[in-house]
Amino acid sequence: MREANVVCRQQGCGNVVAASRGRLVEKGRIGVRLYGRCRGTESSIRQCGIRRGPGFCNGGYYHHVTCSESVRLVNGSGLCSGRVEVKSNQSWASVCEADFDQQDAELVCRDVGCGAPAALQGGLYGGGGGQTWDKEFQCKGNESLLLDCDTSDRKNNTCLPGNAVGLTCSEPDDVRLVGGGSRCAGGVERYDQGEWRTVGAEDRDQENVAAVVCRQLGCGSTVSVPPGNTTGGIRVSCYGSESSLRECLTSYDLRPGLTVICSDLLVQPDIFLTDPMGGVFRGHQGPEMFRGYNFTITCSTQPQYPGGSLLLTFTGSNRTQTQPAVNHSAAFLFPAADDSHQGNYSCVYDNYVFSHNFSSESELLSLAITASPLPAFIIRHVVVLLILLTTITTSYLYYKVKTFTQMLQVI
Repeated sequence: MREANVVCRQQGCGNVVAASRGRLVEKGRIGVRLYGRCRGTESSIRQCGIRRGPGFCNGGYYHHVTCSESVRLVNGSGLCSGRVEVKSNQSWASVCEADFDQQDAELVCRDVGCGAPAALQGGLYGGGGGQTWDKEFQCKGNESLLLDCDTSDRKNNTCLPGNAVGLTCSEPDDVRLVGGGSRCAGGVERYDQGEWRTVGAEDRDQENVAAVVCRQLGCGSTVSVPPGNTTGGIRVSCYGSESSLRECLTSYDLRPGLTVICSDLLVQPDIFLTDPMGGVFRGHQGPEMFRGYNFTITCSTQPQYPGGSLLLTFTGSNRTQTQPAVNHSAAFLFPAADDSHQGNYSCVYDNYVFSHNFSSESELLSLAITASPLPAFIIRHVVVLLILLTTITTSYLYYKVKTFTQMLQVI
């Protein structure tokens, strides 16, 4: 992608949207071969060092590059982040934060081949010391490009230093792991040229490619790269530091498919509180429990893999309880709430999968213990009496209706 960045810059275009290696679009043309790699900051591909002459290139080594036309992100940490600049009169201009909103950001992210906007902030990637765009965008959301949007004169003619808008887009949703029971485990596939294709790699590149895949999917770090399937896949080569797979070198000479297991394999378990006697209520800081009432904390997880265990932890104490994950859940009963039960609880789901131990922790459940407005035994007796009264009333009404129906039949 460093070479592709230089090509887009030399052509006066925006960001790299896609880059690959494959057969030359126009047959019969003589290619040139790069001598070494570009740093990515060159203004011309000639500055990278090239060799001319036939015989150096074949059908597997011609580079295809797609650039955005009128918008780019600069000074960012990857292809999907940076200061927003638009092309104006053959030069690039920064956009003022006040002239840019979420709908505009969605168009820019789509135009540069990235996912949805994740962060939008003035000065996030530098103030932009050059030209400033003097219009305000008024996008409706159905445009294809940012410059297709209507514009109006800026209400304030000045854009203060540091207010050039910076944008971070999520990585494109063009990579997935399949067949592993989790979005963070399985065979690597990449959406390429309108279809999902198996991804392969040389043995020496597998760990680097796996690291990029786990990073792009938000699945933590690489745990293992088990032997892949025999299906041939497009070859990908990475340094390991890239933020997405599309920043890596791609060619269409097939390699065995790559399988990746990432650390965030297990989904986050759920935790919730229940009680049979109505002693829990929603307070300002979360659930509150009347003192003296019994309650149950339930941990559950999605049915990804069989087995495993659920651990209930209590913050600030060494007290823990563990139960097997029967039907992917476990219930922890507390017979009578007292002040020692007040605090933060969490569930930890542990399982041994793919020859490794994995765990995932729930969000915290903050529980407060408070005095009941009435003694607990009085409330229990009132509840029992109400249930008994309801049962007697229902039985009486049923008997009266039945007797009346029989009398009508006799008449």
